[in-house]
Amino acid sequence: MLIQGTRWSSGFTDIGLSRFSPIICGTQRMSFLQSSCYAQTCFFPLFYCLSLWAFGTIPQLCLLNGIPLYPQVWSPFFFVFLFIFLSDLLKHLYEVLRTGDSVGKLVYEQRLWMMKSVSVHTFGCLDSIMKRLGVREASFLPTNKAKDDEKTKLYQMGKFDFQTPTVFLVPMVSVIILNLTSFAVGMTRIMVAGTWDKMFVQLLLACYILTMNYAIIEGMMLRQDKGRIASPVILLSTLLSTAFLCLGSGLLYLAYA
Repeated sequence: MLIQGTRWSSGFTDIGLSRFSPIICGTQRMSFLQSSCYAQTCFFPLFYCLSLWAFGTIPQLCLLNGIPLYPQVWSPFFFVFLFIFLSDLLKHLYEVLRTGDSVGKLVYEQRLWMMKSVSVHTFGCLDSIMKRLGVREASFLPTNKAKDDEKTKLYQMGKFDFQTPTVFLVPMVSVIILNLTSFAVGMTRIMVAGTWDKMFVQLLLACYILTMNYAIIEGMMLRQDKGRIASPVILLSTLLSTAFLCLGSGLLYLAYA
């Protein structure tokens, strides 16, 4: 799924950056609304990866350092953020229930959206940009289509198979470790300093990401089957997330000093 998704993301971005881009070529042959729809299809991998990386790292880094980014709970602007978040979530829930699925389908789709945005869409966009710059040549590598009884068993149990290249796993695991750290430190800070009204939204965001991606936490800590996340991947992700936290905290200290 991850390898094939990267190809799709790279292909969409290739079209968006080519001379046949809907932004350039589309406006000459179709209406503005129609060309905008095609442009959204071409650039959605870029929009998803940038937005998910921002929401998955910046508020958590500020939470770790005690810097509020969102309005206080008692502020009228807080309810604007709450309304946007809940309306989007309820709209998704309505669509899922309307098609006859359960709430579990909502959780699965939210989780898959986050996982693909920080891995598949990110590497797909990078691959397309590097090809445009001449750094990388276009290539096609076939994926393994052979049936694996162990993978089939995991699929039937509703569990993810994390036996995939490390390059796809490290970004996902790093974001989860970052959110785990910021949630623990942020919760401790709120309990000691009593600043829950200022940091509530950032704490809620970290909690939401961790809840939706419980499958990754399970693969890191609880599972013992072949589909679990390997220890070298966890170690590498821990080092990268620690380096990001140290570098980010240092920059914030210089900015607010």
